[in-house]
Amino acid sequence: MPAMTMAGSSSSITGNLHHRHHHCILFLLLPCLQFALHFVDGGGIPTTLDGPFKPATRAFDRSLRQGSEDVPLSDPRLAPRARPPSPEQIALAASADPTSLWVSWVTGRAQVGSHLTPLDPAAVRSEVWYGERPSPSSSGHPPHPHVATGSAEVYSQLYPYPGLLNYTSGVIHHVRLVNLTPATRYYYRCGDSSLDGGLSDERSFRTLPAPAPDAYPRRVAVVGDLGLTGNSTSTVDHLARNDPSLILMVGDMTYANQYLTTGGKGVPCFSCSFPDAPIRESYQPRWDGWGRFMEPLTLRIPMMVIEGNHEMEPQGHGGAVTFASYSARFAVPAEESGSHSKFYYSFNAGGIHFIMLGAYVDYNRTGAQYWWLEKDLQGVDRGVTPWVVASWHSPWYNSYSSHYQEFECMRQQMEGLLYQHGVDIVFSGHVHAYERMNRVFNYTLDTCGPVYITIGDGGNIEKIDIDHADDPGKCPSPGDNTPEFGGVCHLNFTSGPAKGRFCWERQPEWSAFRESSFGHGILEVVNSTYALWTWHRNQDTYGQDSVGDQIYIVRQPDECIVQSTSVTSLDCPSSGCPSSPLSSSPGALQAVKSGNLLWTTCMILLSTIFKQHLNYC
Repeated sequence: MPAMTMAGSSSSITGNLHHRHHHCILFLLLPCLQFALHFVDGGGIPTTLDGPFKPATRAFDRSLRQGSEDVPLSDPRLAPRARPPSPEQIALAASADPTSLWVSWVTGRAQVGSHLTPLDPAAVRSEVWYGERPSPSSSGHPPHPHVATGSAEVYSQLYPYPGLLNYTSGVIHHVRLVNLTPATRYYYRCGDSSLDGGLSDERSFRTLPAPAPDAYPRRVAVVGDLGLTGNSTSTVDHLARNDPSLILMVGDMTYANQYLTTGGKGVPCFSCSFPDAPIRESYQPRWDGWGRFMEPLTLRIPMMVIEGNHEMEPQGHGGAVTFASYSARFAVPAEESGSHSKFYYSFNAGGIHFIMLGAYVDYNRTGAQYWWLEKDLQGVDRGVTPWVVASWHSPWYNSYSSHYQEFECMRQQMEGLLYQHGVDIVFSGHVHAYERMNRVFNYTLDTCGPVYITIGDGGNIEKIDIDHADDPGKCPSPGDNTPEFGGVCHLNFTSGPAKGRFCWERQPEWSAFRESSFGHGILEVVNSTYALWTWHRNQDTYGQDSVGDQIYIVRQPDECIVQSTSVTSLDCPSSGCPSSPLSSSPGALQAVKSGNLLWTTCMILLSTIFKQHLNYC
């Protein structure tokens, strides 16, 4: 076995182990043997090298509800647990690299009414006391050896319409910690140390690993369109059991805009329930409840967000002000990553470069976001961060009736740039269901295209999407699915099985697997080539083997070289973009490459266990 050769190559160490502690060698090899048997008995997890896969659909389970009602603000998980001036709604966010990290929280009480007096953000300090050891119990000592200060703000939701109530927030604090050591446990308290009860209880977090091709976050949780319903709570409970070290929230967080400003009950369809509303109203206390509900996770795990359409929340005359809550509540590494906008930014976590893009701000090639994206991608060193993962709210590839081809304009503007720079995986939400694509570029199967995954199935009040655009009678008209931002670029296909049509008559070849169920995903990067993607469904009993979809996503850097020139073929003609099949690789080649996964994983497993048990042996 190759692992034995590796073990015998270092006589100074493994020779002693072989002669003195045979049981240790067996201990090191046992996981590899078990892993090999797993593949021999046919229980292996598929890889993208086995694709493209024949499109598959798991039918909606009619025993499940399509949705559930919102959790009321009176629920203990949403109600205030800290009295002013103590901090609440504590949340962490990654900075551009793991040597820094953002801490955010809220103090004071929000107000709802007609005539409000906003709190003064200058009246309270924004401090984070932190260190690598728990604070001493004696009250005479500073809570931790280091202190960082930041900024505070208050935002208001204001409507110039009779009968609509206004809102002003508590004081929202953001502090950036710097000069941190990657992959290190820190303890912290946040708040105002000058006030009695002004500091939070002690909490802790672990910084992400430094950028390197052999260091990765343990698990990255991905969830979208979460909301705050009974289904949402199941999603979050399930996600928490998976114990991620990073959370990607791909838009549409609270669904506060499914309410009138007077509160009451949220509705699945605002325009249906409130046809006479002068503007799309929003009940901002839902944001505070959501922050409290998420706090058990976000006070110890960085959560990275990107805006969705439900964060727009227009206010003022003609809806002139938008995204006020999103902009005020979340700290993101915009300045650190050179974007100067909270609507798009990037950050590193070990050997992964994450790019968060804005679908509801200018994405055209002449705009600031495109210019920033091009510069950001050009600056990625794939020798240090081999993986590039992009996220935005609205999917480009989607075979559901809901939002079908809605953001085709954004795809035509940006897809070539992502393909040119070898982006590996794309996560989106918006469609309230799960769908994983075959590797695709410009509607054509392409082994060098990204793996697009729609994960907008968090459990919000608008319910699950169950209709597919290829179902009989379910193809939207080209006038449907108008985006809330940007133009309309709907097209018919010019070649392939869907030639001349707006919709396919069967599940498109680029759609590998789809299912209408609530859930969340976990990304576990193994090394610079392999990453395990697992989709967990809420209805499944939690357990290691309970998965709705699972696949190894495999990078092929030698075959998919980053392009040196711009890809400009996405200016589709008026007749539409092409769609043609690409045959899968020969089966023998797949077996060889799948064997590489076994070998690579065994080497990593052996190396890790060897380091952990060397002293013991």
